Amino acid sequence: QVQLVESGGGLVQAGGSLRLSCAASGRTFSAYDMGWFRQAPGKGREPVAAVSRSGASTFYADSVKGRFTIFRENAKNTVYLEMNSLIPEDTAVYYCAATLGTYNRFNQYDVWGQGTQVTVSS
Repeated sequence: QVQLVESGGGLVQAGGSLRLSCAASGRTFSAYDMGWFRQAPGKGREPVAAVSRSGASTFYADSVKGRFTIFRENAKNTVYLEMNSLIPEDTAVYYCAATLGTYNRFNQYDVWGQGTQVTVSS
């Protein structure tokens, strides 16, 4: 199966931007729908954004619509999460995940990265 490694997290002030990257290795990246999830302290993990294997279809959580963009480059085996207008409530560990199922069926994700911390200061 594919292996996932996230990068790009860090500390940013409210209103700032970050781009997360998730590099995949192993089996054919383009066979997988991809998603970004996050888990804030004391809360459960929630889906943030997802993209189909072709890149044509996307999902965004209501809390990030208009601020975050997910896109993928299959030639580079990488999926990205562009995060703009960050707010303190976006503070969380962000995880990249992959599924051979459907991008917006979140219980089908079964390959996970190690996570990257995003901290937004007020």
